[in-house]
Amino acid sequence: MSVVAIGAGIAALACVGAGVGIGIATSKATEAVARQPEAEGKITKILLLGGALAEATAIYGFVIAVLIIFFLK
Repeated sequence: MSVVAIGAGIAALACVGAGVGIGIATSKATEAVARQPEAEGKITKILLLGGALAEATAIYGFVIAVLIIFFLK
């Protein structure tokens, strides 16, 4: 059972990486809007696209962790 828990924990690390990535992207987008307010629309679109891709990575990692827990007992 402990090997399954370790595998699930490693798979769940994708969620941590996505959280850090979204935080960094948000801070950079805030800096970009502060420097160039007229480009806010473009920056927001790119930020939302990047955030969605990072969230998808986190969801994939979470699903893999759950599958490991339930199917590799």
